[in-house]
Formats: sequence, structure tokens, C-alpha cells
Amino acid sequence: MAEDAWNSRDPDRVIQVYTPDTVWRNRAEFPQGRGQVRAFLQRKWARELDYRLIKEMWAFTGSRIAVRFAYEWRDDSGHWFRSYGNENWEFNGEGLMQRRFASINDLPIAESSRLFHWPLGRRPDDHPGLSELGL
Repeated sequence: MAEDAWNSRDPDRVIQVYTPDTVWRNRAEFPQGRGQVRAFLQRKWARELDYRLIKEMWAFTGSRIAVRFAYEWRDDSGHWFRSYGNENWEFNGEGLMQRRFASINDLPIAESSRLFHWPLGRRPDDHPGLSELGL
């Protein structure tokens, strides 16, 4: 569900699963609260065009989950990237995410090296995940 929300590229949809006072670390940005997260996501998707994401759960215990992910995107000059990362999530008692810490690395790729080929939006059920793609 998290992957589907992020692939929608709709900040208002994404922020609904976070607490009103959520705390994030994403690269060098530290948004706090849904308003700052919404603004962050708007800037992100204005810059990261044709964004397609795959997430995979790595580990979980109690109220914490570790997720690994990769996404492909292009900039406004047509240069493609694959961004790899890990996220640590912590949930409150109501099931909303209160903390999200992301570490991300960007790899420039040729357009011919892209692996995520589906129409913008939700990843199709039959599209391979990260492990199947060798990522």
C-alpha cells in the first residue's frame, strides 16, 4: 500500500498514513509534520519526473519496519537515474507512521538500462519486484 501511494505521486494521499507531527529524515531534508512533508513531496515530484518506485520489506519487529527500495526517474534534461535506499519506519499505536528515516543514493543510468517499465501509477501485480530484478 505504501508503494502504491508513493507511485500515485499524490502528496495528499501519501501524508494520510503519517501522524500529524511526523518526523522525517530524507537525504539532507528534515521535514516535520504533514504540511512540511506535503511541501517536500511536491518539490520532489516536480523534480523527479516519470517516477516509478518498488519497495520491499526487509525486516520488522514491534512497531518498527525496515524497507529497501529503488525508484527510477528522469530530470527535466532527460537524464535518467535509479535511486536506491533504505527506510526505517516507526508506527504509533493507531498504526500511523510517526518517524521515517531514509538513506538514498542516486545512480545515473542510460534510458536503455531502465528496468521499471509500466504506465505511471501503481506497479502491475505481474511486474517483478526488487529481488526478482536482482536489485
